[in-house]
Parts: sequence; structure tokens; C-alpha cells
Amino acid sequence: MSATSSTRHVHFDGHSQSATEAPPWSLYTLMTLVAFQAISGIAGGLGLMLNPTGAPLGIPQAWLAGSPFADYMVPGVILFAVLGVFPTVVAVALYYRVKWAFLATLAVGLGLTIWIGVEIAIIGYHVEPPLQAIYGMLGILITALALNPKIREHLVR
Repeated sequence: MSATSSTRHVHFDGHSQSATEAPPWSLYTLMTLVAFQAISGIAGGLGLMLNPTGAPLGIPQAWLAGSPFADYMVPGVILFAVLGVFPTVVAVALYYRVKWAFLATLAVGLGLTIWIGVEIAIIGYHVEPPLQAIYGMLGILITALALNPKIREHLVR
């Protein structure tokens, strides 16, 4: 092989990439943030499903007054599935650069942002614990990184 030729890696979705063409660092950041959301969503959802009072997570059941929920069971199921299991699948898709990973990542970021917005509309904004602020910023950051032209170019080929 000559010095000017390059090795190509073929991914399982059929496209190839030059071995010298490294993914942007922001893609690794995005994968980490989506994986963090996946772990958080699974842990938080399980916590709420196992104890729908929210007490072990430091979330008072009184916050649900005036909401459509008597306890945190339904929010826990939604959190587990939509913001836990789905981001797990998306993190794996990002790693393998599956064709739909870009759109799925946008769905995670926007879904998390909308979740927090609806939560604030239903139960109000709560400073303690600072989960709404943290996860609201996380949703915005995931969305912004997914829209980063270098990441999009790397994922959409």
C-alpha cells in the first residue's frame, strides 16, 4: 500500500469512512450526553415506578396537586421508556453511525426539552432539587450538538 492510499472502514450500515477521518470531538460529547440521559431516564423512571410517591428521589408528591396524576407511576413509566430506553437505543445508533441517528438524537434533545417544559407547566418550577434546570439545559445542549454542522455531516452521509 502506498503512502498516499488510505484504509477505509465499512460500518454495518454500509457506508465507509477513511481511517484518517476522525469524528469531531463534539460527537463523543453528544454520545456521552445521550448516554447520561439514558442512564438517568432509566434510573429515575425505575425509581418512580418502584415508589410512586417520589420520596426516595426527593420529589414531593405534593407537587402533583392539580396535575392529572395521583402519583408518579405514569410519569415514571414515560420517563423510563421515552427518556431512558429510547436514548439508550440512540446512543448505540450514534456509536455505530446508523443513518437515522441524527433525527433520533434531535428527538431525544427536543423530547427532553419538551418534557421539562410540560413538567414546569403542570407542577411549576422548583429550584430544589435542581433537576428541571439541569435536564432542561441538557435537552437544549443535546439539540444544539445534534444540529452542529460537523456532527450532522459526520452522521448524515
